Amino acid sequence: MDTVTLDMVRAAKERLNGVAQHTAIMQSTAVSTCSHCNVFLKMENLQRTGSFKLRGAYNKVASLSEAEKARGIVASSAGNHAQGVALAASEYGVKATICMPSNAPLSKIDATRSYGADVVLAGDFYSDAYDKACELEKEKGLTFCHPFNDPLVIAGQGTIALEILEDVPETDVIVVPIGGGGLISGIAVAAKAIKPSIRIVGVQTAGMPSMKVSVEDDKLTTVPSHKSLADGITVGTPGDVTFELVKKYVDDIVTVDESEIAGAILFLLERVKTAAEGAGACPVAALMNHKITGIEGKNVVALVSGGNIDVNIIDRIINNGLVQSWRRAYFDVVVEDRPYVLASLTKLVSDSNANILSIFHDRSQRDIEVGYVHVALELETMNEEHVQGLLKTLRANGFPAVLR
Repeated sequence: MDTVTLDMVRAAKERLNGVAQHTAIMQSTAVSTCSHCNVFLKMENLQRTGSFKLRGAYNKVASLSEAEKARGIVASSAGNHAQGVALAASEYGVKATICMPSNAPLSKIDATRSYGADVVLAGDFYSDAYDKACELEKEKGLTFCHPFNDPLVIAGQGTIALEILEDVPETDVIVVPIGGGGLISGIAVAAKAIKPSIRIVGVQTAGMPSMKVSVEDDKLTTVPSHKSLADGITVGTPGDVTFELVKKYVDDIVTVDESEIAGAILFLLERVKTAAEGAGACPVAALMNHKITGIEGKNVVALVSGGNIDVNIIDRIINNGLVQSWRRAYFDVVVEDRPYVLASLTKLVSDSNANILSIFHDRSQRDIEVGYVHVALELETMNEEHVQGLLKTLRANGFPAVLR
């Protein structure tokens, strides 16, 4: 018998009434066009606390006995479960201690503290935070709120499926990020119970595909820790509860790499006008890069599971994405150090309709001969053809530029 049922998910929905938002589903022409299917985005990045995690965390805390609440609760999290537990604990007047990796985004740490929880930073990865939470559970007799391997948490996450099938009953496929498996387990159980023909596809990072490897090996398998833009799903070992549910209900698991995740974050920012954290962008990354087969022309719901991304990371992703898409280019060229040479160089750049963002003029490099100067240009460009054309033009006019 399953540890999580549709009735449990429906009970969770009742508990979450007035707490979790029924988030919007928007059809995305931009994602649909590049994915060759009809894509709808389930916007859990607009959920309270900025993530779906509120659903499972609140359902768990709301279901605790008075004795369990009185002991205080402890949780481990990369950041989003932390905020969900902290908010739920504050509403029930329960003391919460949250263990998080020391390199968790500052925005997630600050948000967790803002709900009144004590934050304990431990190690560099989720597994370190989990070990610390287990230690505190034993030392202080706290009640542990697991982020994914708990039927009540899983049932809470499953309420997303109820909303998807209420809003888009013609859904053929739901694409969901996987870390420890709580989110996809809850969605799969509920969705398959309502619509058995529906297909559930999970997405993991290529660096930490713990659930994919476990399913392939038919046993719980631990993969080495690996830093990722999708910090919310960097889980080395899936839960035993979620593992069994995923094996039974999930149809396929695919992976995306870091550049694909970054590209999806940038695409969502620029084309969909929404901010997604790395984990939340993984389903879109999988669709954009054609990782999922057999979905051409289908109605596909991609879960944008969270939006709690550090603004510093956004800045790096934007810059990297502009370079990867040839909309920003860096040229180096050594020219004669005499009047009008720099003006001639910049005129050629201007005539090509490239915009100079910055220019660096340096005579002091060791390998630059006297009478010459190194010029570094940061340019705003249109595409690869534009960049290569400008490079050719500069060389044809006596400027031996190289692309950095």
